[in-house]
Amino acid sequence: MSDLLSQRRGAPKALRDLLADAEPVLAPGAYDALSARLIESAGFPAVYMTGFGTSASYLGRPDVGLMTMAEMVDQARRIVQAVGVPVIADADTGYGNPINVIRTVQAYENAGVAAIHIEDQVAPKRCGHMEGKQVIPAEDMVQKVRAAVAAKSSPDFTLIARTDARAVEGFQPALDRVRRYRDAGADIIFFEAPQTEAEVATIAEEFRGTPLMFNWAEGGKTPPVPLSRLRELNYRIVIFPVTALLAATRAVQDALTALRRDGTPPMEHLVPFPDFLDAIGLPEIRDLEQRFQTGIS
Repeated sequence: MSDLLSQRRGAPKALRDLLADAEPVLAPGAYDALSARLIESAGFPAVYMTGFGTSASYLGRPDVGLMTMAEMVDQARRIVQAVGVPVIADADTGYGNPINVIRTVQAYENAGVAAIHIEDQVAPKRCGHMEGKQVIPAEDMVQKVRAAVAAKSSPDFTLIARTDARAVEGFQPALDRVRRYRDAGADIIFFEAPQTEAEVATIAEEFRGTPLMFNWAEGGKTPPVPLSRLRELNYRIVIFPVTALLAATRAVQDALTALRRDGTPPMEHLVPFPDFLDAIGLPEIRDLEQRFQTGIS
């Protein structure tokens, strides 16, 4: 437990160290603490807290701006406490004006996350790969980025600025926006939903030397780009926001269909109960019980 606590405190620095490596940081999306543990157990160096998945798991609703800042931070805190690797979290629009953004940065940082991204959508926002998005004026987002930079208590806490303007204003205006966000102090640029592989390459060329984040949105508007190509283009973070969520949904649907049809659980398709206990950390609890057992007085 103490080792995990020290890892969480050092998470922003740990993420900075990962970003300095040659390999891009691969971060599958976690929609709750259990999925975060499974991502860490699979050997990934970081976890991405997906806003889409959080809305689906927390509310059972789509990502259309229904989650509050307090609910998102609460989810981030749970995920951080479940793992020892750095957590990158979705912070939506920052939940208001630049003053709200200051509070948002402080809340996420206090929750132990290593990085957040904020976006330039009009609130209430929606998933970056849905239709009907709107964006705020670029200057308003610049002020949010400046406020977020000023709010950081740790220089290692990473601020990612995202634009959703590609679908609203076009490719070149979106490039112009993220250039302004970088100049305002964002550590990493997140150009959401480029529509061709050529656009993905142009972003990398335009921002050579600036760390970039790529959203490998499963089934979204951006075409699949091989990891080898993203590595060539020097994208530093690659997120896979809903792989775990979609896989879990399909598995649960199939299991419940079989249960309804047959009247018995499909045991051959279920994780054995002892293996599941291992996955959620029962051996760690047993070790702690042995370490601190005092007997009954």
